[in-house]
Amino acid sequence: MSGSFTEEELIAGCLQNKRRHQEFLYRKFFPKMISMCYRYTSDQDKAMIIVNDGFLKVFKKLNTYQGKGSFEGWIRRIVFNALSDYFKKENRYLKFLILEEKDKPQLSTNSDNLYYEDLLSMIDQLPYASSEVFKLYAIEGYSHKEIAQKLSISDGTSKWHLSEARKKLKELINRNLSINYAG
Repeated sequence: MSGSFTEEELIAGCLQNKRRHQEFLYRKFFPKMISMCYRYTSDQDKAMIIVNDGFLKVFKKLNTYQGKGSFEGWIRRIVFNALSDYFKKENRYLKFLILEEKDKPQLSTNSDNLYYEDLLSMIDQLPYASSEVFKLYAIEGYSHKEIAQKLSISDGTSKWHLSEARKKLKELINRNLSINYAG
C-alpha cells in the first residue's frame, strides 16, 4: 500500500468515505486489534468476525472522535466493545476478563451467571492503581512495559498490580456467588 497519512488526513479521508484511507486505517490498526481479540478467543473465525464488526463500528462512529486521547485507544475501546457484544450475544459471560488460561478457576459453574456489567462494577471496586493496570492490560491489551511508561511505574509494579487485581477480583466473584446462590 503506497502512501502514508497523518492521523488527521487519515480521519478526514475516512469521514469522506475514501476507500484508500479506510483500507489504510484498517491495515494500520488490524494487527493490534486482532491480537487483542486473540487474548479472549483462540478461534480465528470468531476473532475475525469481532475485529471486522469493530472496524465497521469505528467507521460508523468516526465522526464522534473528538481528538482527545489516543486515536488507537479510541479504536481499541470500540473493538473491545464489539468483543464484549459478541460474547453477550453468544450468551457467554465475561469472566475471561479475569482468568487467564494458566489460572485454575476455583469458581462454581454458577460463575457463568456473572454479567459484563457486574464484572466492570467489581473492577471499579479495586484500589485505583490495580484497577487501572488491570483495565490497561486485560481490557485494552497494553503490555506491562507500555503500562509502566504510561503510569510512570516499573514493569514489576505493573505485574504486581495485575496479580493483586486478579486476586481481589476472584475474591469479589466468589463473595458475589456465595451471596447470590446461598441456600
